[in-house]
Amino acid sequence: MPVKQASTRSPKDSVELPDDYSKNCVQLCGKVSGAPAEKELPSGDKVVEFRIVVGRASREGVDTLDIAAWSSKTRRSALTLKPGQWVEIEGQIHRRFWQAPNGLASRWQVESEIITKI
Repeated sequence: MPVKQASTRSPKDSVELPDDYSKNCVQLCGKVSGAPAEKELPSGDKVVEFRIVVGRASREGVDTLDIAAWSSKTRRSALTLKPGQWVEIEGQIHRRFWQAPNGLASRWQVESEIITKI
């Protein structure tokens, strides 16, 4: 990754900084809202999908978030979850695209790397 020099008071104190400061890390704690479902995609890939409900910190209400488990380890973990169970999810947010009957469709999902029952 290319780096830039951060200027400070003297050249000997300069620090190398990356050009790209982006970061895609998600950590969520919530309740599983329904039974996880395993799907096989037309590509042959398998995924387990489920939703969790999380409260909002800044105001009343909740959000329901789609979670996807792609690796064999996270798929196995996801399939053991029960509705109403508290869970912690660590992963990244991604936008999935697919061909729907009415054209290209998409949705945002959290792709889980770690699923922990709490």
